Amino acid sequence: MSRFTIANRNPAPQRVLVHPCDTCGARDHSACASLNDEEQRRLVSIMTTIEVGPQRAIFNETDPADHVFSLTAGAVKIFKLLSDGRRQVTGFLFPGDFLGLTHNEAYAYSAEALTTSRLCRFPRRRLESLLDELPKLERQLLGMASHELAAAQDQMMLLGRKSARERVASFLLLMSATAARQGNTDDKVSLPMNRGDIADYLGLTVETISRTLGQLKAKGLIQMPSEKQILLTRKGALEEISG
Repeated sequence: MSRFTIANRNPAPQRVLVHPCDTCGARDHSACASLNDEEQRRLVSIMTTIEVGPQRAIFNETDPADHVFSLTAGAVKIFKLLSDGRRQVTGFLFPGDFLGLTHNEAYAYSAEALTTSRLCRFPRRRLESLLDELPKLERQLLGMASHELAAAQDQMMLLGRKSARERVASFLLLMSATAARQGNTDDKVSLPMNRGDIADYLGLTVETISRTLGQLKAKGLIQMPSEKQILLTRKGALEEISG
């Protein structure tokens, strides 16, 4: 399978896999959770499962929005490219999240796998037609869209009003809440993204991220067993800092 760099504007090759619904670890906290067996069967009938390697594009901003995706394993970042070439990471997605939802004909952002990721892929038009027959799924997706709007508003406040220390503390608490949603302990934060991704999400430099994490560690608020894992040893103090 050919390799693509992050700069390539074409989505990476995507390997079609066998439907994994019966063993899907994200099913209980995804939009599919509300469906009965027959409804699930109808959804699966329009679905393919793909696997995307790390740093590979799932889709790019302004590409035709032909598909909608449900992330079942791995992690994904979504971002926008500014006119001057800078990148603004607007979110990180984890199993159970949908991506590619839009009312426009083109995607409003780019999506790239942070780790090897598995996704259910649905033709957008066929899914929209099916939603008329599956109102429970439509309600779930509407709820997810509302959550995305709330998250966007939270990030606007994060970037516009908070100090670097407050931003980093807020980000750690966001990752803690994500861990809890996945059924994991909320005091152990896994970071599939690198420091540059975090900096682009928080509107800070990599140096500021590293320095702020070092300060939180020195005060005993966190421990860093590795670059990809952070333990929240004083979560209450982080909540106070986050504002």
